[in-house]
Amino acid sequence: MHPEILHSQGLPDELLDEQTIWQERYRSIVDLESHLYRNGTRILKFFLHLSEEEQRKRFLQRIDEPEKNWKFSLADIEERKYWKQYLQAYEACLSATSTETVPWYVVPADDKKNARLIISNVILDTLRRLNMSYPQPTKARLKELQAIRKRLVK
Repeated sequence: MHPEILHSQGLPDELLDEQTIWQERYRSIVDLESHLYRNGTRILKFFLHLSEEEQRKRFLQRIDEPEKNWKFSLADIEERKYWKQYLQAYEACLSATSTETVPWYVVPADDKKNARLIISNVILDTLRRLNMSYPQPTKARLKELQAIRKRLVK
């Protein structure tokens, strides 16, 4: 939406090819996530999808409720003009960086409580699949602990 932001990052000119920069960045993301996955890290990626109408309602709340005024900026209204372009950019990014081992979870976010419930369930399911357990001490370690215990009891 704003190529000037990309150009202001001080990147070398050869990296600023608008035809390839995003594909290269997406590939870098996938490569990093694949490396992390191969080394035992599990990554959960959530995209909170908010409808344009719900965003409008939340903006009005931020204006009407003094305790939420800090959340609002006129720039938010300016960015709404790019709604369709943002949707296309999100779709391109999600499609390019969602893999079998590190998928994106697109969560409908108009209903905050439901969104939190969905995310919580994904996290819990992922933790359950890890089959984590405390390490089991060997017989030698148990014997050592009992010897230490006897010294402490005296």
